[in-house]
Amino acid sequence: MLQLKPRLRKGGYTLIEVMVGVAILGILLAVGIPNMTDWIAANKARAASGFYLDGLSMARRQAVVHNARSRFILTPGTNGQFDWQVDLCFPVPGTPCADDEGNWSTTAAASAGDPEGTAGFRSVFRSAASLPPSSVLVPSVAPAGASAVYFTELGWVDTTIAGRLARLRLDPSGALAGDVRAAAVAVTLAGMAAQCNPAAAVPDSRACPP
Repeated sequence: MLQLKPRLRKGGYTLIEVMVGVAILGILLAVGIPNMTDWIAANKARAASGFYLDGLSMARRQAVVHNARSRFILTPGTNGQFDWQVDLCFPVPGTPCADDEGNWSTTAAASAGDPEGTAGFRSVFRSAASLPPSSVLVPSVAPAGASAVYFTELGWVDTTIAGRLARLRLDPSGALAGDVRAAAVAVTLAGMAAQCNPAAAVPDSRACPP
């Protein structure tokens, strides 16, 4: 008796299978891309306080290393966050390093009083362009309007200059409000900068200094 062999299916996919696959892929992308975007933004927000801590620590360190005056200055960035810059000044008789007086270094040239001459320290500038915009991470300073910290040769904060920056706070808003905690960077009179939690209260070790 003649037996018929089963017909083997040829390789490949049917149109229906392709359409189902495309539909599933579209659903995964629709769900995954927003979540991935929020995840990236949340990570950047958590790291933002470290961006400012690095600048403050650098300013204090350079003052001690070079036995010079230093300053950490905030300037408005393009995304609503603050860019920062660290400058050095070597005081000479009759030319104090206060505010905009004195011979402060720039990103293009060393301070006129730098012992190393033109090969000396040049200001360091860091842009906040990589941080989340202020629409999702709101920066604020204390006291209001403060934008700079000046350090002495010993690394202490120069209290003779009024309106020094004591704290910079970052508050998440919008989609990040439920996923990211508020953060802050505080500077003590001893010149030490540290990250702290503005929502915590003493005696919690994470609380910001009063």
